[in-house]
Amino acid sequence: MALIHQTTLKPTKLELLTDWLPTRPWFAGEAARVPELAKVGGFRLDDPEGEVGIEFMVVTDTSGEHPVTYHVPLSYRGAPLDGAEDGLITTLEHGVLGTRWVYDGSRDPVVLAQVLALLQGRTEAQAQSETDTPDPSVVAHCDGPVLGTGVGVGVGVGVASLSASDTADGTVIAVRTAAGPGGPAGVELWISRVLVPLSLI
Repeated sequence: MALIHQTTLKPTKLELLTDWLPTRPWFAGEAARVPELAKVGGFRLDDPEGEVGIEFMVVTDTSGEHPVTYHVPLSYRGAPLDGAEDGLITTLEHGVLGTRWVYDGSRDPVVLAQVLALLQGRTEAQAQSETDTPDPSVVAHCDGPVLGTGVGVGVGVGVASLSASDTADGTVIAVRTAAGPGGPAGVELWISRVLVPLSLI
């Protein structure tokens, strides 16, 4: 269970995303334009080991002619994650926990293991700003046997390796799990970064 602290962050999450978003291939605005961000939603997942903070932020940029909403998975760690230098967004100072390393969640194996657990119904989304409070608005759905509830990808096992690449539309992640009851397995995940209202799809 993640413990949500009501404390200060330097820089704030919106400040660090203001600097980072324009560097991403999927950023829909002009690279030279400074985003004007507001948090409009999101949820959390719990790390079973209690070491990594996992948050899925939804922010809207109103700096352009039309607002653009982004989906940004983040992880918060008490030490650098080996081999994930390309996923490091920045460090911040947490008023209670001290220095935290903030990563793009698509590069963090703990985040991806919990995404697989969510898709398989082995964990549930948590409220973004409240401790030990499920978020019933987050509904997981998947088709096919690979992510079923039986033996398959991610069932009770962690992520052994991953390879993530950003495109103009989002992030593609090839995940290979550690050996479980059915042996190691692989799956490809897609993270949509620019969110579009269902009415426009």
